[in-house]
Amino acid sequence: MPATAPRETSLQINFYWRPGCGFCAMLRRKLDKLGIERVEHNIWDEPESASVVRNYANGNETVPTVVIGDTGFVNPSAKELVGYLTEHQPQLLPADFESPQPSVAARVANRVLGN
Repeated sequence: MPATAPRETSLQINFYWRPGCGFCAMLRRKLDKLGIERVEHNIWDEPESASVVRNYANGNETVPTVVIGDTGFVNPSAKELVGYLTEHQPQLLPADFESPQPSVAARVANRVLGN
């Protein structure tokens, strides 16, 4: 669930990460595959970036954290980010962006589970 902070940032996708973070690498790969551009911030090299993350992550340095405008997402999925961008900031998506379609297995699971 996104958290809102009173901090003003420019309208871009800010991706906060740290070396060795498997969740960061996985999200980065998915965003790359979708063609979603972002500005990356290594919280171990940039103390001010670590501070931003703590503002959104209840004082913790949980990464990945993604901040878009004044909305932050702590350990989001690519699907969650695409949903937010589609609804609130579509101009930050690639011009030719097409939302990924669910896999056959996901469609079957949704039918079985009634989602």
